[in-house]
Amino acid sequence: MFKKFKGIVLSLFALCLVFSLTACNSSKTNASGKVVIYTNGDEEAITSMESALKKAGYEGKYVFQTFGTSELGGKLMAEGDKIEANLVTMSSYFLDSAQEKHNMFEDLTFKTNSLEKYPSFYTPILANTGSIFVNTKVMKEKGLPMPTSIKDLAKPEFKGLVSIPNIMDSSTGWLLIQAIITQYGEVEGKTILHDLIANCGPHLESSGSGPIKKVEAGEVAAGIGLRHQAVLDKNSGLPIDYVDPTEGNFSLTESVAVVKKDKKSNELAMKMAEVIIKDARKDLIKNYPVALYKGETVSDEHKPAHSMKFSQPLTVKLLEEHQQFFNAAK
Repeated sequence: MFKKFKGIVLSLFALCLVFSLTACNSSKTNASGKVVIYTNGDEEAITSMESALKKAGYEGKYVFQTFGTSELGGKLMAEGDKIEANLVTMSSYFLDSAQEKHNMFEDLTFKTNSLEKYPSFYTPILANTGSIFVNTKVMKEKGLPMPTSIKDLAKPEFKGLVSIPNIMDSSTGWLLIQAIITQYGEVEGKTILHDLIANCGPHLESSGSGPIKKVEAGEVAAGIGLRHQAVLDKNSGLPIDYVDPTEGNFSLTESVAVVKKDKKSNELAMKMAEVIIKDARKDLIKNYPVALYKGETVSDEHKPAHSMKFSQPLTVKLLEEHQQFFNAAK
């Protein structure tokens, strides 16, 4: 009994210590007066945002902290407006779900001129679109037919020659699942997904960029991932080509939102959010060539042939359901 009680006391002491340290770190950050920006963005996105903020005179007034999508999403859902961040750039579906649970974001106070209507508390900084891509050299060496659909990659001739992102680790993998369920439903779709995963073997990737790297290296003949990466590879002279699958090109956006804090930090964070949308977009659209705002244009090669949207709103709950569908198909 004493040992059990002693263990409880020690556990409570450790828990208190964690909260104390968290409070100290939080107050230290607040005392610095800097806007804390949490992001799941990759290196190119962060570089574009930082460049715009520096040019706008905010150098030294902010600090970026990067997280994986699942990690940052978990923090948003668990901590709400108690999160250390003042400003967040994150997958839009996580922002929607966090706002529904915590009402933690301020309405944006600037006009965005977005092409589509978005919730009042966020606006997108970039979008990613999915497609199939192939290594034309490997395809020729293996005598493989050019795929026109995701279903084609589940055929026996592609055994061991396909790479896809894992939806359990990468939001890019969700683009694939949305396409399969939309076109085939959950019954036939599960069979197709099972065969597709089997064809991947060791090439089921935890990163959204994993499949294109495997295709570039010639380790596999075909992959599913981000369309713009394949377009850039082809234009650079690599033996890479891209295919817009008949199941559709689905997209996900990453957006910026201001966390509800005190008035002073809210105002500064809001100004930085506006800079990211109005100034950083010039660079962001180069690396993520999807038009999101009025006046933006992209070349024809960056326009997917079969743009599609999932029939239901994208939420964390829906993601979890589709992750279960993925696991059940293995």
